[in-house]
Amino acid sequence: MKFCSDCGHAVDQLIPPGDHLPRAVCPSCGTVHYRNPKVVSGCVPIWEGKVLMCRRNIEPRLGLWTFPAGFLEMDETSAQGAARETLEESQAEVDITGLLAVINVPYVSQIYMIYHGTMRSPHHGVTPESSETRLMSEEEIPWDDIAFPTIWHGLKFFFENRAKGVQDIHTLDLMTRYGRRPEVTTGSKD
Repeated sequence: MKFCSDCGHAVDQLIPPGDHLPRAVCPSCGTVHYRNPKVVSGCVPIWEGKVLMCRRNIEPRLGLWTFPAGFLEMDETSAQGAARETLEESQAEVDITGLLAVINVPYVSQIYMIYHGTMRSPHHGVTPESSETRLMSEEEIPWDDIAFPTIWHGLKFFFENRAKGVQDIHTLDLMTRYGRRPEVTTGSKD
């Protein structure tokens, strides 16, 4: 950040009194500008036991598969964001039924909040963000073509819960970048 978003004055990079990290501080109006992680909210939508998956029609990871997820907007809860992203990316309306996982991704300054969702009807379809949408069984998931490690782990957590007949909440810290096929790791359960 070079200029204050409150008054437009050039900012200085300094450690404000009582803080421990350098921040963008406006010498004119005194505003301290903080950079914080982005929250990504997503949903594993289910219809008759199958997961709704979307083939990405946008970068990054164009052409790879994901469940609906995206950045949280102002003035919405993470559950509302998950439902909105599902509608935007797949045309599917869902009822959010509980939290599945919280995945911290500090190397890109993101926090993923992944929810369980029940589709209100079998309707789904392509959108500007998704070139294809498809209901898939666990065996049909294209594991080698999953767009992001967070999605890969979210799906693994979902199917693990389903196999056990539980709705555990998983947590995971992804500390390093993976390729498209992350190794299996264990998240802690709350």
